[in-house]
Amino acid sequence: MLTIALPKGRIAQDTLKIFEKVFKKPFVFDDKKLILETGGFKFLLVRSQDIPAYVLHQAADIGVVGLDVLEEQDADLTRLLDLGIGRCRVCIGMPKNKEFDFSLPEIKIATKMENIARKYFSQKAVAVKVIKLYGSIELAPLVGLADAIVDIVETGSTMEQNGLKIVETISNSSAHLVCNKNSFVSKKDEILALYSSIKEAIS
Repeated sequence: MLTIALPKGRIAQDTLKIFEKVFKKPFVFDDKKLILETGGFKFLLVRSQDIPAYVLHQAADIGVVGLDVLEEQDADLTRLLDLGIGRCRVCIGMPKNKEFDFSLPEIKIATKMENIARKYFSQKAVAVKVIKLYGSIELAPLVGLADAIVDIVETGSTMEQNGLKIVETISNSSAHLVCNKNSFVSKKDEILALYSSIKEAIS
């Protein structure tokens, strides 16, 4: 049996729809249940940020997780397939009445994606002070906590509503199918069969 970790929310539903298309049967979690066993698979509902840990430590053989989370955590997992769902961007946002100045001696960035932010600004040879926040990130530049933010953007409406503008896109993200390296050896045939079926279903 393959164990597959899915992120809670919309991506989980979209992933289960792909499985329904592949296996022509319903895959539905009962209300508030976190484990679904059906059709030779065990699905786990997990917080998005925790998926790499579940797969890395082999609590799950496979996971579905956003590329932004993979890049932020830099987990040692095998990336099998871009599922093309959960599309979003990692962007720099700042107040509409200000311009981004890369020549500042130090730029203060508020974000929950510290590693992505540090890597991006180091590539630009810009000194950056990263302030780790866990929510309401758009507030930070409005009250002087930071010059700008690095955050996930789907439509841009949240930034817009809070008086911010997108000044640069760092990267594009979508949900990826990833695999534990040991599982890929011990369950190679099952994993490759699933990979081929999903690839065909989404192409």
